[in-house]
Amino acid sequence: MKHITTCTCSSCETESISKAEREIHVSFSENSRRDFLRKSGRLGLGLGIGGGLIGTPLAASALNQEDAAYKSRSMNQNKAVQHGKAKLLTLLHTADIHSQLNIHDEFFIENEIPVYRKRGGFATLKNMINTLRRENASNTLVIDGGDCFQGSGVAALSEGKAIVPLMNNIGYDIMLPGNWEVVYGKEMMMKDMFAYNGVKVCANMFHDTNDEMKGDLIFPPYFIKQIAGIKIGFIGYNDPLTPKRQSPAYSDGIKFTAPELNVSKYIKILKEYEQCDMVFLLTHMGLAQQVGLANMPQVTGVDYILGADTHERVRTPIEGKYTKVTEPGAFGSFIAKLDIVVEDGVVKDHSYQLMDVDPEIYKEDEEMKRLVNKAREPYKKELNRVIGKTKTPLVRYYVIETPMDNFITDAIMWKFKPDIALSNGFRFCPPLVPDPKTCEAEITVDYLWNMLPVDSEAKTGIITGKQLWGWMEKELQNAFAKDPAKRFGGWVVRFNGMEVNFTIGNELGKRVNWIKVAGSQIDLEKEYNFVACEREGDPDTTICRVEGVKSPKKLGATLHTVIEEYLKVHSPISPKLEGRCTATDAPNSLLTQLMGVGYKFR
Repeated sequence: MKHITTCTCSSCETESISKAEREIHVSFSENSRRDFLRKSGRLGLGLGIGGGLIGTPLAASALNQEDAAYKSRSMNQNKAVQHGKAKLLTLLHTADIHSQLNIHDEFFIENEIPVYRKRGGFATLKNMINTLRRENASNTLVIDGGDCFQGSGVAALSEGKAIVPLMNNIGYDIMLPGNWEVVYGKEMMMKDMFAYNGVKVCANMFHDTNDEMKGDLIFPPYFIKQIAGIKIGFIGYNDPLTPKRQSPAYSDGIKFTAPELNVSKYIKILKEYEQCDMVFLLTHMGLAQQVGLANMPQVTGVDYILGADTHERVRTPIEGKYTKVTEPGAFGSFIAKLDIVVEDGVVKDHSYQLMDVDPEIYKEDEEMKRLVNKAREPYKKELNRVIGKTKTPLVRYYVIETPMDNFITDAIMWKFKPDIALSNGFRFCPPLVPDPKTCEAEITVDYLWNMLPVDSEAKTGIITGKQLWGWMEKELQNAFAKDPAKRFGGWVVRFNGMEVNFTIGNELGKRVNWIKVAGSQIDLEKEYNFVACEREGDPDTTICRVEGVKSPKKLGATLHTVIEEYLKVHSPISPKLEGRCTATDAPNSLLTQLMGVGYKFR
């Protein structure tokens, strides 16, 4: 990739609607939330507790003609709305903010070249949401799709508590837990989530404990709102693969189920009993899984899936067989805006656009700036500490290989000198781009928390070449399974010490073409030692989802410590795409795991 330089559908059994549910379904309406908490036991619902060289910062990529035409259909210009004959319903949707409190570098593609612009920040986000909300004050809902209170130093050090007042200050109406909301454990997740002023919804997270809550839903499954002359309902779903994607211990006490097991039941409640005019699914499952869900007959009756998790930037809704899918990017850099025209209780038109949270257009809100500074104050001195510098952008957007994780695995290899160093296929962390004047960017402790928001201990073990080959096949299946329901939200695992070539389009077990270790073809009978991070809750003989590891051993150093030690010796660094992992049917600059639906990340 060239840079500009300056120096499915599966059928599942659907639950029937019980008599108790018919009698109590109204308890989920906006006027009955308190009553719901008292009556929830009757329904089994849980009670909550309170690559390359640095890019010039050019303009972000322009919309293509199709998107521009879609965007230009501003519903405020609708004649019926202008003449007062119709009302406008506006939904503002963010997701995967990952506690990015301040304005940061953001990655775009323009004419196939990476460019960077300043975007996001809670103070910018608040002003933009308030501005958009004032345009349609009585008929706007603001929604967050999860992964909000994980992903930064302030979030990690406060276990999410410091982020809650900031979200409450913005005034979100509806909140969905994401896969990373479990990172501090079930009890802390509940404390943080229920401290939000907004309504919480999630229909597939259940208490899995040996007490009176066992089997109960942790959150209300849906929310209903009378607005703009119509009645609308929202059903929430977190990623059912969360216990496998994250360290298993994070989800201890929580049971996740697939949406298709109960979604048709709740759609029936909302459509037939509540008489909702529109139904939305709020999901945090990743774009591939969400498009797969949109092709299942169980979601018949849903108008939109408002998705999240894979940080995809859907600029035109993706048409599934039964409904449409959107996703609003990440890090507070974007807001998805859905406008719906309602005339005499009937939906007449709708328009969707993905909007940049641009600090040059929306100035920072002063009250929010003070709140952000207050949230950072207890940790400011340590978070601001500079631990190194980079001469090339630290980027994590690429699916197959990233400069950021090449840097991390370089550090692991340097510290422990194994045959192979591994890093999980994380997506979170906005880019860090060198200043064009100095050609360097400072890496702070705060940014280290952005890269690695869980400071896991390094762990080593021994596996055979055959095990390594089989594990790589499983990891590629996690990223590129033809059945979207089997795709994890993360990208391809990262590594140093080995090279891998594969073919995305091949079947499970046949994707890997070759593997080299230390430059030589892998010997399936030979044993290799590797280092990765410990995943809390995994068996001792499982490291980075590699099972059956011989001689597992914790190494007494966390990855944060390893990174700091490496930077003391090697700063400034210059990581780039090196071809450590390559595909025969995709470039190393691949930016999405979802292909063949007309979607392009930009």
